[in-house]
Amino acid sequence: MWILFAAGSAVFAGLTSVFAKVGTENISSDLLTAIRTAVVLIFSWIMVIITAQLDSLSAITPAELLFICLSGGATGASWLCYFKALQLGNVNKVVPVDKLSTVLTMILAVIFFGEPFGVFSAIGMALIVAGTLLMIAKKADTEEKSKAWLVYALLSAVFASLTAILAKMGMSNVPSNLATAIRTIVVLIIAWGIVIGKGRLSEIRTIDRKGWVFTLVSGLFTGLSWLCYYRAIKDGIASVVVPIDKLSIVITVAVSVVFLREKVSLKQLLGLILLVGGTMTLLIK
Repeated sequence: MWILFAAGSAVFAGLTSVFAKVGTENISSDLLTAIRTAVVLIFSWIMVIITAQLDSLSAITPAELLFICLSGGATGASWLCYFKALQLGNVNKVVPVDKLSTVLTMILAVIFFGEPFGVFSAIGMALIVAGTLLMIAKKADTEEKSKAWLVYALLSAVFASLTAILAKMGMSNVPSNLATAIRTIVVLIIAWGIVIGKGRLSEIRTIDRKGWVFTLVSGLFTGLSWLCYYRAIKDGIASVVVPIDKLSIVITVAVSVVFLREKVSLKQLLGLILLVGGTMTLLIK
């Protein structure tokens, strides 16, 4: 079942990126993150109540709570970097860089959990890196004036890998839905703290109907992706769950081409094939 949950996470994560891109056209990335987090928080606690996991709250140990909160902090940092990158760069370039978190997570999983790492793991990681480099390669006709998006995308990948590892450490005896809800509280505090600190709270009044719709739907997809992802992380192998989740790039690229009219060159298409091939190779045990 945890493989199905990982696949569900990939589907919803892929849709999240595209809807968030549309919703960020006239909204600062910090405010977007804060609003989406509020949606995820409501959704996640509703799921806790529906699945009768609220009673498990008192059984969480201080150590488990610490790792869950640290995971939430890493998530908040990853989100802020990721959606800033989406504002500055193309979806088809930002998402592949973010998927490098797969490689980082596998390395950390070997170090902290002693998960297996063999020849196929090394080949898969090499293909992912090669595919990423091809997908972000320079194109003369649509070159960004700034490479700031790349810095934010790389930071997003680093924090995302830490999120998975810290979550695994803190969820051994904690129901996945409850852990997700607790983590979201931490992300919410960070996100709104940054919005208020930067004086952007008044920008809420400038959001139009389109912005609200896409932002809220993006938040809903994020909530669904999280619930599936952390259920898979809890029950499955981190170095397998993460690669499956990262297959969301296929959905993201397909939808961005159809709805955002972003162009994919032959070089980028080859990069995508390498990314998918590398991800599938990682699943060979």
